[in-house]
Amino acid sequence: MFEVNHIKPLMMAVAALSCMAAAEAVRAGVARTKPPANPVWARSFADPTTWRAPDGTWRAASTSRRILRSRDFFHWEDSGKSLFSGAELRRIRTKWRNIWAPDVFRLGDEYLLYVSLNNSAEDGVIAVYSSRGPEGPFTGGRIVTCSRETGIHDTIDPEVVRDDRDGTLWLFFGSVGRMHRVRLSADGRSVAPGAKYEHVAGLKADAALDPCRQKVFEGAYLHRRNGWWYLFASRGCYWNHTYAIVVGRARTLDGPFLDRAGRRMTDGFATTVLESREGDAFFGPGHNGEIATIGGRDYIPYHCHVAGENPSARPLFVSELVWDRHGWPRVRRADGMEDDVVKDERRMVK
Repeated sequence: MFEVNHIKPLMMAVAALSCMAAAEAVRAGVARTKPPANPVWARSFADPTTWRAPDGTWRAASTSRRILRSRDFFHWEDSGKSLFSGAELRRIRTKWRNIWAPDVFRLGDEYLLYVSLNNSAEDGVIAVYSSRGPEGPFTGGRIVTCSRETGIHDTIDPEVVRDDRDGTLWLFFGSVGRMHRVRLSADGRSVAPGAKYEHVAGLKADAALDPCRQKVFEGAYLHRRNGWWYLFASRGCYWNHTYAIVVGRARTLDGPFLDRAGRRMTDGFATTVLESREGDAFFGPGHNGEIATIGGRDYIPYHCHVAGENPSARPLFVSELVWDRHGWPRVRRADGMEDDVVKDERRMVK
């Protein structure tokens, strides 16, 4: 039992150790900031993508095209910058009605912006732009892939990733016409000569057989962890509570990507990461961006609806991503819903 006159010195020692630990964390570049209450950006920020600048700060962009800036990944401010200059935006608008779902990928000393431009599901492209700095503006656009040439409906939601085996660049994309991948040229600006489009996840949309699009995947995001490639995607209807974040994994980017029960994502199966129920205050979480590891913990950004707000608005959320002992991720929620999901899927495995 501590004596009273020992408590104050003990508290001083604990405080000193805490300060030393905090200073060491700062020197190591580890953020001690806890995530604030969601949403972390209250304005609409659909289809978010995030990337890191050379100084360690973060940037984020979305279908709104505004660029946000953050020092810790949790507190965001408007940088005052946009992905495109006014002149570039006017050029895009002369041909394309919609500008959706940007993805920023750093290649060497430049930043490549991949973005969906479309007029309809049948008439769309993924284009690439470049910038020497992390805040653009991105210029020099050229078409990477075109739906009228490939026949792949909804050529949207680009995600570019580098294969850690040989450095090859791959473009993952797609939605109602199924999710595909295709090999890119070394400079990331075109499809590689002779490259073939490969179906990697999801089924074609069929309103009669699958009205809530539970087997239609979009918003691809690839994450490498412990010898696995995780393919995150979103299923369901983005405008309501059926929209949810799901995942499958494979040892290589060649696939096949499988869910927890060993079923193929190409057959429309995936493991739930985060979902909502009808009537929830926050509903329809989806289209996540880059996972950030901060202080030894993983955090996933995504958009989500807020009940009672503008139905077309989808603010930016950031939640902790936890991994079970079998290497499957889920979002930690206060209501314990993720535990029910894991139990249900574990029963399927058995």
